[in-house]
Amino acid sequence: MTRARTSVGSATWPRARTASTRSRAGARGHEIIYESDTPAGRAFDVALIGTISLSVLVVMLESVADFRGEYGEQLRRAEWGFTLLFTVEYAFRLLCVTRPGRYARSFFGVVDLLAIIPTYLSLLIPGAQYLLVIRALRILRVFRVLKLVHYVAEVEVLMRALRQSVRKIFVFVYGVLTLVVILGSLMYLVEGPEHGFTSIPRGVYWAIVTLTTVGYGDISPQTSLGQALAAVIMILGYGVIAVPTGIVTVEMSRAVREGVSGRACPSCSAEGHAPDAAHCKYCGEKL
Repeated sequence: MTRARTSVGSATWPRARTASTRSRAGARGHEIIYESDTPAGRAFDVALIGTISLSVLVVMLESVADFRGEYGEQLRRAEWGFTLLFTVEYAFRLLCVTRPGRYARSFFGVVDLLAIIPTYLSLLIPGAQYLLVIRALRILRVFRVLKLVHYVAEVEVLMRALRQSVRKIFVFVYGVLTLVVILGSLMYLVEGPEHGFTSIPRGVYWAIVTLTTVGYGDISPQTSLGQALAAVIMILGYGVIAVPTGIVTVEMSRAVREGVSGRACPSCSAEGHAPDAAHCKYCGEKL
């Protein structure tokens, strides 16, 4: 019996030690990839930002006819090299969190995925690789890398304010769309096809251009009634611009009062926690 217990114990110990080793390796990987408080993490982020910058430069140069004609093959190889490198990095990011699905659905998770898809998509759709410039969004991590804590906090405040404003802005945009449909239809009735308003959609296009104060000038009312209606829409445009600004400003003030932290959750990599938070507000993991 003693031998059996010893045998079981000796078999269990390596498994426990292996699990512990994997846990330490995962924690170490998370520290390097997601944090920048250590020399290793900081070096990784700096190298990543440099690589992202070079990859975006390669994509931009490939769009220039002279460079593409002379160095097209080299640029294409470099582009595939960067894509494979970012693919491996994305896989490691998923492996270093205990809830990879949550990270994959986060802002940076989606950006990381979109940063590698266009190259593979270019095998089916020529020219899709130019969408790789979306990698520039990944450089937003520079605020964390350079220890610019105030900038990290401001980014979190802005993101929180935008998230809290989504429903209000949606209602506002729906109201604006309803308004331009009505105004565009009125202008179609007032001006008619002889003055360039050949359909209601054409009138709606003009109303949107006028309401947003862009004013391309490709269509303009010719009658007195049409010009009066245009003047009302132009003045209304200034008020329309001010509404979303006020909505976001209120939410930003609220977010500033609440405060945010730049800590990343070791489980789902989520950020934006309160400074005194002990657990992740998304998955409950201890911070």
